[in-house]
Amino acid sequence: MTSLLKNKKAESFKDVQNVFTQHMRDPDNNPAPEGVEDRRIGVYRELVYNNIQSFIGNSFPVLRKITADEHWHQMLRDYVNRHKSHTPLFPKMPQEFLQYLENERNDNPEDPPFILELAHYEWIEIALSIDTREIDLSNIEQRGDLLEGIPVLNPISVALAYTWPVHEIGPTNLPDTPPNEKTYIIVYRKQDDEVGFVVLNPVSAKLIEYLQAGEKKTGREILLNIAKELNHPNPETVIQGGLEIMRGFLDKDILLGTER
Repeated sequence: MTSLLKNKKAESFKDVQNVFTQHMRDPDNNPAPEGVEDRRIGVYRELVYNNIQSFIGNSFPVLRKITADEHWHQMLRDYVNRHKSHTPLFPKMPQEFLQYLENERNDNPEDPPFILELAHYEWIEIALSIDTREIDLSNIEQRGDLLEGIPVLNPISVALAYTWPVHEIGPTNLPDTPPNEKTYIIVYRKQDDEVGFVVLNPVSAKLIEYLQAGEKKTGREILLNIAKELNHPNPETVIQGGLEIMRGFLDKDILLGTER
């Protein structure tokens, strides 16, 4: 009998929890639990929503700045109502919001056409900033010969290709058509934990592509291959230009040095 009463109480408590959480998600269409004063539960309603929308807004600052207040809150209400998070951890919430934009957000004419790419770009910066890995320099010659040695790419970096120039978007620059050429960017975390990015040109993008492949080629071999791919009439020009690019990457911690 005691066990049965406990089970009934547990079921009753779960029912109240379900009503409460549904009300928190969508208060306009889900009534609050019976017997709870609206003034009291209103405190929780505002606290839950404001915490979520404030955290998302701080995580996607550019998206927040270019979105009108009314549309922003409509979108965040839809996110809270529609999306079932896979983690209770606040640092993971930006990724949850990105998943909502990619998989659950209905087409809305007020959404800018670049909303998903811009959100992804802003999320990548967060993802690298909280990456738990540390840069290991034990087998790296930090001032090694970048042409004759094997350059080492910073493992806490991500090379990206976007249809839209996401790094240029802001309140005074809201493109409605994408440029003819894709935008190639590498986002990276430096040894001092600062996150930065560099826009890549055709040569530097190819260079990063080769380094990511991990084929243990020297810098010179990589640049000669790039010159061949580009059908460049003077490979030495590509090598010297590529060397300057690698030196710049080394200064920024995109490259860590060469293998010992």
